[in-house]
Amino acid sequence: MQNNTGELSQDLFTHVGKNISEMEAIVRPSITYWQDAWRRLKQNKVAMLGLIIIILYTVLAIVGPFMTPYDFRTTNPSEINQPPSAKHWFGTDTLGRDLWERTWMGARVSLMIGFVAALLNAFIGVIVGGISGYFGGKVDMIIMRFIDVLYAIPYMIIVILMMVVLGQGIIPLILALVVGGWLGMARLVRGQILQLKEQEFVLAAKVLGASHTRIIFRHLIPNTLGVILVNLTMSVPGAIFSEAFLSFIGLGVVPPQSSWGQLAAYGAQAFRIYPYQLFIPAFFISTTMLSLNLLGDGLRDALDPRLRS
Repeated sequence: MQNNTGELSQDLFTHVGKNISEMEAIVRPSITYWQDAWRRLKQNKVAMLGLIIIILYTVLAIVGPFMTPYDFRTTNPSEINQPPSAKHWFGTDTLGRDLWERTWMGARVSLMIGFVAALLNAFIGVIVGGISGYFGGKVDMIIMRFIDVLYAIPYMIIVILMMVVLGQGIIPLILALVVGGWLGMARLVRGQILQLKEQEFVLAAKVLGASHTRIIFRHLIPNTLGVILVNLTMSVPGAIFSEAFLSFIGLGVVPPQSSWGQLAAYGAQAFRIYPYQLFIPAFFISTTMLSLNLLGDGLRDALDPRLRS
């Protein structure tokens, strides 16, 4: 009788231990918010494809000009309008310049302008939106009425007027894109701050004597970082397209400097005879904008805390 009881007890403990081990194996390990966001972003195959394409274009923009012996400024009258070949991978333009070289030198300019303008817009928008949302009252009213006035003027008109005043070049182009590009980020951050500033952790920081600057930049803005990153990713394609459009109409970078928009402008002049000269820059502009939008959609889903499982 005692042996049977001992065997039953041993079987019971073995069964319970096995269940506990299985439960421990099922329980998800403790991970941070950003680790969980990265895990869910990796599961989004479309967003990861967009990220891979952006990384690939960035790498080619850095090393691509060194892969051929040509200079993007050097003309060669004996090789005008050559189609893509083993010698000239993307062909040549109407002045005999190698299009592979000019495409990736243009990628440097287009990507740099897009990312720098988007970062500056985000920086200004976060500061203005954070101050407006946190202080509220008259400060918020003055800032928002100023933003409403700027919003009433079409963005591209502001950019074109700034380019006319500042002249052509990379720095004037970036400044022109920044003049009205931060308005959307400021409104977005203001809305997020208005929701967060009455939370308990903000009230606790005030009770402990934290300054307004510390509360805004150490407590409020870090809690809106997910929304800021998504909006930043979405704003880069807009900056790249604006640069391409301005270069296309002759208000962008100064020749012989190259950009995708400038290449598209040159290619459009010979489109009926040499369509590859327009197709190549148009393809890279389109795929870059599409990839960034897909990545932005993936980031939005990955950083949404309501989707955490």
